Amino acid sequence: MYPPHLVAPMKAELVDAGFQDLTTAEQVDNFMQNTKGTALVVINSVCGCAAGAARPGVRAAVSRSTIKPDHLATVFAGADLEAVAKMREYTLPYPPSSPAVALFKDGELIHFVERHHIEGRSAEMIAQHLQMAFEEFCGEQA
Repeated sequence: MYPPHLVAPMKAELVDAGFQDLTTAEQVDNFMQNTKGTALVVINSVCGCAAGAARPGVRAAVSRSTIKPDHLATVFAGADLEAVAKMREYTLPYPPSSPAVALFKDGELIHFVERHHIEGRSAEMIAQHLQMAFEEFCGEQA
């Protein structure tokens, strides 16, 4: 498990952008069971692809998009173990992946970006991908 002082600035990158930091399994269940509409959940990580592509790409997509998810949340792999394990139950059948980005509608997984879709891609590519997903799944017609 990573020390809290190490992950704090990495968590802050998303929390400061409006993401709710879910740190327990109970918080994850509450969020998933009581959130109506669309929800973007980032499974955050300390790895380089999280720092260089995932977090900046997610922040850019959310800040630039006119159509965006109704709710934003994050869990941190290697720090909030129970929360991540519970969130991974909601992202089945996909295998554990971090970083990863999940888009839900009324609690149902509708789009998932796994680590292998993040590695080797730029933050701009991640942002563009997410913006297209927002347009497809988060608009009024979706």
